[in-house]
Amino acid sequence: MSSEAWTPTRAAFRLTTQLNVFAEYHGAQRFPVDVMMLAREAANLFSWSDPITEVKSADIDRFEGALFPNEDRTKWMLLYNEALTSSGRIRFTQAHELGHYILHRMERDAFQCTDGDMLDWSPDEKNIESESDTFASYLLMPLDDYRVQTRTAPIDLDLFSHCADRYGVSLTASILKWLEHTEESAVFVMSRDGFIDWAWSSQPAMRAGAYFQTRNRPPIPLPAQSLAADDRIEQEKTGRAIGSNVWFPKAEERFHVREFKLRADQYDSTLTLLLLPRSAKAWAPWQEH
Repeated sequence: MSSEAWTPTRAAFRLTTQLNVFAEYHGAQRFPVDVMMLAREAANLFSWSDPITEVKSADIDRFEGALFPNEDRTKWMLLYNEALTSSGRIRFTQAHELGHYILHRMERDAFQCTDGDMLDWSPDEKNIESESDTFASYLLMPLDDYRVQTRTAPIDLDLFSHCADRYGVSLTASILKWLEHTEESAVFVMSRDGFIDWAWSSQPAMRAGAYFQTRNRPPIPLPAQSLAADDRIEQEKTGRAIGSNVWFPKAEERFHVREFKLRADQYDSTLTLLLLPRSAKAWAPWQEH
């Protein structure tokens, strides 16, 4: 079957099924996924004649990962930046490039991906980077297993750290996976130097008007009264209740937001998770717009 026939989730499910069977038959550890091994076996699993024959680190300045064919396109090389120090980032980068191989190799001659390409999970964005991110997310963190891990546990940063350890991914990837399917109204914010770098909202949060538009817009400063803006606070793993107007000054009614914070010094950034009551509205009444 040609690569064009595979959607990101369907391709990830195909490989997940194979990994489940292999782990059960051999009594092997199921997680985290050995992406290097899987990349080398992908052509066999899909019955393709142009395999990935090399997966290795390389000095690829300004790029997280890359995928190149040989001259006659009979085999491929998957590369990841040797400067990546996080095993979670390495694994996600490898899976992202594997997604390009399975889904897009007939569309382009080669692929070179930046760190921004690794954070484009939006189902509304129909581009190859978003599709490869979706593939990587479902391959590394199958939704059925992820739901088992998060179904009854209290929501806090320790829960997402547990998932990050289980799947061998970053804390950011673990939280973004939760935001994909949760019924909670939540917003994830990445900030640097006192400004929001990017933000991601769950679907319930989007419907409630709790989101920050960061693309093609001037930087948004962090609210002065937020935990994120307080340099004295390194972390708040269990969440602290703050007034709704701190983050959402035009909220329809007053409510409290639970703000979680973690300072990620290795990336010179701050991770913030905002958890809103399910009934809360973060926008002003429609008549005002």
